[in-house]
Amino acid sequence: MSDVSRPAHGPAFEAGGIRFRLWAPAETRVSVVLEEGAENAMERREDGFFEAFVAGAGDGALYRFKLSDGMLVPDPASRFQPRDVQGPSEAMDHAAYPWREDWRGRSWDDAVLYELHIGTFTPEGTFIAAAGKLDHLADLGVTAVEIMPVADFSGRWGWGYDGVLPYAPDASYGRPEHFKAFVEAAHRRGVSVLLDVVYNHLGPEGNFLPRYAPDILTDRHKTPWGDAINFDGPNSRPVREFFIQNAEYWIDAFHLDGLRLDAVDTIRDDSKPHILEELAERVRSRISRPVHLLLENGDNEPQWLVRRGRNPVHYTAQWNDDLHHVLHVAATRERGGYYRDFGETNLLGRALAEGFAFQGEVMAYRQKPRGGPSADLPPNAFVGFIQNHDQVGNRAFGERINALAPPEVIRALASVYLLAPQTAMLFMGEEWGAEQPFPFFCDFHGQLADAIRKGRREEFSHFPEFADPDRAAMIPDPLAKSTFLSAKLDWSRIDRDHLNFYRAALSARRQHVRPLLPDIERGGEAVVQGEQALRVVWRAGAHRLILDANLSDARVGFPAAADPFWRFGDTDGEFGPWSVRWSVEL
Repeated sequence: MSDVSRPAHGPAFEAGGIRFRLWAPAETRVSVVLEEGAENAMERREDGFFEAFVAGAGDGALYRFKLSDGMLVPDPASRFQPRDVQGPSEAMDHAAYPWREDWRGRSWDDAVLYELHIGTFTPEGTFIAAAGKLDHLADLGVTAVEIMPVADFSGRWGWGYDGVLPYAPDASYGRPEHFKAFVEAAHRRGVSVLLDVVYNHLGPEGNFLPRYAPDILTDRHKTPWGDAINFDGPNSRPVREFFIQNAEYWIDAFHLDGLRLDAVDTIRDDSKPHILEELAERVRSRISRPVHLLLENGDNEPQWLVRRGRNPVHYTAQWNDDLHHVLHVAATRERGGYYRDFGETNLLGRALAEGFAFQGEVMAYRQKPRGGPSADLPPNAFVGFIQNHDQVGNRAFGERINALAPPEVIRALASVYLLAPQTAMLFMGEEWGAEQPFPFFCDFHGQLADAIRKGRREEFSHFPEFADPDRAAMIPDPLAKSTFLSAKLDWSRIDRDHLNFYRAALSARRQHVRPLLPDIERGGEAVVQGEQALRVVWRAGAHRLILDANLSDARVGFPAAADPFWRFGDTDGEFGPWSVRWSVEL
């Protein structure tokens, strides 16, 4: 285990007080100011850190750092911000929390993920309220929750991807001990907890780091958010440590079972080892229980997913956008944007059988090659889904898939991805057919709010369906409270038939597919049976796991199968439209 009581970044509790530290290489003078007014000068070290031991300071102390010009700023490694990002930081002694668990973790083969946003998962939008829904998830068959970022962000609500204080759970969700209580409650039910973290940029409001530590960013690399985080330039070691220690901190201090790293294709690092490599190696070498590290990677780089035996060398799995895209196009026939590249049946087969649909070929939408060979990777190196926060929320109105396709189509898609040997992931409310949208929302102010509102409208202006100004004006205002509230799940409107369907599918996965996963060492083989219709076979030792799926409106012939364990639709003889069959054969 790493020692969270003495981190290089953030307050360290020692006998009789707290040692405060701040990396501020651009400053000549820094002091730590406690809320009651006591000010303590900090000693500057050669590495750009300032340090001071404050006798008598204890758990719950509120403090800020005073810069050379008199400006007061929060600790960039703050453990909690009770008054949002502009307020004082609260010192948290994590060793004081009375953990009551002896959790050993769960195998990745067991994983059925459930992505949720704390603020909209329940009416209350808190860690404690979310814990009250864990029985529902465990009964459904979920074995791991994946929580959208909770790192402190500016304002009262947001998706979490514009956090500025990556060590502090946002106060709108509750206190750090509430998050720990949620984790304990999940573990008591056999449910692992993973957290989304953002290491590719810092948010635009409340980020003071560049003021006193300009080397946090570099203009040598650019990202969609501007200058990149400095992982490879001069004075980058403290920057790398800030984020690597953050990964260790969440897993260690909160007993988390893993992390999902957001959009790593936008992380720029020309050094060796790459920050992704160093982070994974540090976490895996210092945490003894099973830890699952996931990626979102638009470049589809298979080298991050390689195995040593059955164990991942670096990352456990990657969100498989390609699988989502081929299934979405099959269901909706949408061809706008990147969907135009995903309508071919052979790509549907490849995404199901091998993970990546594009393995080095040029995508017309990107106008450059994408991906690499992935057939040698085991299927559960990929996370499959038909919805997630991005694919729903990046739509103009945040519509869920059930607003775009009829129920029989949704259940056919679910019959495919929930039982496939790729790791299945549900988006909150999907299991009961929730009708609430998940639009983009945030709570910025002033010119930044105006720019976001304008940018959201302009983002969709080139789509034909928004050529009509009246139609474009209907796009939800991302800054409005009503937009945030519209995303909250309505637990009083559960479609029980839909919920029972999902429970049955996950039960079949647990009974028939899970036992085969240790023996499925590489991708399967897909054979096209017709347009959007195919057979996929995975070898699992002496057995074969077989998917027969007709994801079209036509009738299609398929080979016979002995004793299927899952049927949906008309699978007697020639398959009817939107029909799926799973079987295991010797």
